[in-house]
Amino acid sequence: MAAFVFHVDLDQFLAAVEVLRRPELRGRPVVVGGDGDPTKRGVVSTASYEAREYGVGSGMPLRTALKRCPDAVFLPVDAPVYLEASRRVMDTLRSFGFVVQVMGWDEAFIAVEADDPETLARDIQARVLERTELWCSIGIGDNKLQAKIATDAGKPAGVFTLTSESWMGWMGPRPTDALWGIGTKTARRLATIGIRTVDQLASADLDRLGVAFGPSTGPWLAQLARGEDASPVSDAPWIPKGVSRERTFQQDLATHDEVLRELDRIALETAEDVRKDGRPAARVVVKVRLIPFITKTRGVAFPAPSSAPEDIAAGARAALERFPPIERPVRLLGVRAEFGELEAVGGGLGHPMLDIRVSDADDG
Repeated sequence: MAAFVFHVDLDQFLAAVEVLRRPELRGRPVVVGGDGDPTKRGVVSTASYEAREYGVGSGMPLRTALKRCPDAVFLPVDAPVYLEASRRVMDTLRSFGFVVQVMGWDEAFIAVEADDPETLARDIQARVLERTELWCSIGIGDNKLQAKIATDAGKPAGVFTLTSESWMGWMGPRPTDALWGIGTKTARRLATIGIRTVDQLASADLDRLGVAFGPSTGPWLAQLARGEDASPVSDAPWIPKGVSRERTFQQDLATHDEVLRELDRIALETAEDVRKDGRPAARVVVKVRLIPFITKTRGVAFPAPSSAPEDIAAGARAALERFPPIERPVRLLGVRAEFGELEAVGGGLGHPMLDIRVSDADDG
């Protein structure tokens, strides 16, 4: 039997769970986010497929979602319910006896051996549906990168195979930000040196990429474009690399003093999370969202790791000073404390992501 990697992604997960709780919502546009009040500030965590037909998507302000789909049913995020639904799904995946790497509430990688991987994937779909009443899509690849990208091609409720043999034929003509790990900013930087498609990046001169992105990152980008990924599927317990708090303000922060006051408050809340974790923080990152919806981050590293609340608060202020002058009202502030040495993020593709598109919103 041949070895494959499956990527399992639950379709419209939060909305699907809510429809199971409220069958009368089936077929209606459903939006999950914030406290369920679309007149308040908050973002969409999940939109049902019916809502997506109106242009509603994950990460969108709830007020925008309301304008696009005024007839949608808006529901608050109910984390305990979603965690329990996720646990049942992951237990179902483990029942097949393969190594399962949980990536969040709604997705996981599975290392499988199979003569007929597509039939196995359909069997997994069927068992998940039978035990949880939830549909999932499954991407099949030779590695995690290929499987992750294949899943999107299979949505909704489908199975799609993308292996090394078919990789360039499928991915080659696509834009570089179609790759998992390359976001809009990196794609724009690649375009400035004449690289716009995956096949162009795969065949790009490594020295040229090294000059533009650094001697490590440049060749790694070409590796992504070739569909290469050596990171293993591991069921080792997930250890968070940091803790964070953020707050969206119903009334904008208009003055620097207001920003500092709220930043200190959030930093001290984050410091309490650091204390509970028991590991010292090595770095503090501040997130600022300005009117209308401009989000920026800046971070500072500590000379030595620390758990002291005053150090984390001072670090947050120091990070804030790295922003250019803030001349617009502030609608959101966040503070993240990161533990230990900074490591690769975004699923273990062997290199820190440049501007990976990651959020706590479910986008299945």
